[in-house]
Amino acid sequence: MQNLQSAGNKSAIAAVSADSSRHTIRRDVPSKAILLAMPILAGMAFSAIAADTNPLADEVKAANARFADVAVAKSEGYAPIPCVSGVDGGAMGIHYVNQALLEDPAIDIGKPEAVLYEPTTDGKLNLVAVEYITPKGPAALGGQLFSFTNAPNRYGLPAFYELHVWAWKANATGAFADMNPAVSCDAVMNDM
Repeated sequence: MQNLQSAGNKSAIAAVSADSSRHTIRRDVPSKAILLAMPILAGMAFSAIAADTNPLADEVKAANARFADVAVAKSEGYAPIPCVSGVDGGAMGIHYVNQALLEDPAIDIGKPEAVLYEPTTDGKLNLVAVEYITPKGPAALGGQLFSFTNAPNRYGLPAFYELHVWAWKANATGAFADMNPAVSCDAVMNDM
């Protein structure tokens, strides 16, 4: 049972007595203040969690940092396909796809099947993410399950499993979401 001791309009701070069957709650802080502070504290906790880095995204970033220069992607056999935008906003960006890796069902963290770039208004491409693709599944990388895309699909591929990893551009919808609301195809270049 709880014994509530009133001390004016004060909130509850629990003080558990030595008798485990009896709890005493003291009122030391205005209850309205605690109710108002709860959403703020919850938001601070969420921000702290969101600010933490993702171990898989960090590993992907370290293994693929060389792709910050799109010339490296081209030299390793990656070729561009048009910028992919979402119907509800956001985008994936321009995919540079390696056909040989796409045909190989193996997943290698340092050899993503696609490297994603966001076009900028000054004609540059900023590395934002990579994508792992395999026809075999269910698939996972570092404990993260891939999404399934059935055929027919807009890519003209047989059914496949894929995982986007937003290692270079934060994604409010998650490090492994398909679309990133902070990415845009508005500055698409005509001469990739």
